Amino acid sequence: MRIVSLVPSATEMLFALGLGGDLVAVTHECDYPAAARELPKVTRDALPGGLSAVEIDAAVKRRTLDGRSIYELDAEMLRDLEPDLIVTQALCSVCAVSYDEVRKIAERIETRPRVIALDPRTVGEVLGDVRTLAQATDRKDAAVALVAEAAARIDRVRVATRRARRPRVAALEWLDPPFSGGHWVPQMIDYAGGEDALGLPGEISEERTWEEIAALSPDVVIVMPCGYDAEIAHREAEMHQDELASLGAGEVVAVDAGAYFSRPGPRIVAGLELLAHILHPEIVPEPPAGARALTVDL
Repeated sequence: MRIVSLVPSATEMLFALGLGGDLVAVTHECDYPAAARELPKVTRDALPGGLSAVEIDAAVKRRTLDGRSIYELDAEMLRDLEPDLIVTQALCSVCAVSYDEVRKIAERIETRPRVIALDPRTVGEVLGDVRTLAQATDRKDAAVALVAEAAARIDRVRVATRRARRPRVAALEWLDPPFSGGHWVPQMIDYAGGEDALGLPGEISEERTWEEIAALSPDVVIVMPCGYDAEIAHREAEMHQDELASLGAGEVVAVDAGAYFSRPGPRIVAGLELLAHILHPEIVPEPPAGARALTVDL
């Protein structure tokens, strides 16, 4: 089967299902696992490089109002690849190529590929997407094993933290302006033994003011700018030290959102384990392998 993935999280799922050899192209943001970086890229970033966080936010809002994505698709290359399956998403109209655009192009490809759009909003729906891809690629046994392992790890965290104190958590998906973590993130916080002060499970990320966040008296602030790694998130936090200090939280940490939070793929389970370590180090003394929480000194 010839597969094109237009979503980084789907690329991770396909590799986890043992389908890396069937992938013929991915997006320019598909960087995990390492083998994904070697595959041909059918997208490019529509935004210029070197923008600040506030400039990125303004540019994204302009493109959203115009109905445009921040991705640009190489339609000619996609047609030449003649895929049997194209995996995209309908969750965020900005963060991936438009589903309607992909579907129209697919109708003009000789192989008439099937187009699957993933749209997860909760942890359960993320795991459901594994099953969806498995059904389309005849990898049901691999999906059963992958989902069972993920469910067992999730249950271990929930059981370990169920009687612990529940600190109030402010997860910030962007800082300039501040946005609350949305979709599956509030559920991850709940499973990790915390109380999300800003969001509700399954709901979209929302723009907030620093005053609104401070009024909710968070105990812990998790800085997780969408798509950024922990080092960049930490630098962003240092640029907003005064605003973060005004929240009055006892702890502010920066994490790798691109790996563990903003991509609804298999690694959100490690993100949940990392959250449990941050919120309850007495119960979960070690973070998952490779994951870090960088303390922000205020």
